[in-house]
Amino acid sequence: MSCVVREDEITIVELDPSYDSLDDQVLAEFGGVLLSEAAHADPPRLVLDFSRTTFIGSSFIELLIRAWKRLQQRSGTMVLCGVQPLCLEILEVTRLTSIWRIYPTRQEAVESLRCG
Repeated sequence: MSCVVREDEITIVELDPSYDSLDDQVLAEFGGVLLSEAAHADPPRLVLDFSRTTFIGSSFIELLIRAWKRLQQRSGTMVLCGVQPLCLEILEVTRLTSIWRIYPTRQEAVESLRCG
């Protein structure tokens, strides 16, 4: 299960090890957490920490896009950090790296949102 933490005024969602679309229950739980945070985080600044996530599937990507759109409606921001090589490759192939800033560490991601 994903974990949500707050650091200063930044909401951080720590992702589970794998979201390969094979376990609908896991994705549904993650989707509930992510979409709720995108709709209610105050201020609407979200960091997704991929440090433990080794693979993502199409259903997971759909959830990321839905969360990002919710944040945009609230004039919010979403960044990613700790993205593992295979996940990064998937994000690059789908051209989502042109939408979201990706930082090597959580600290850098949080700092980027803290600075505006």
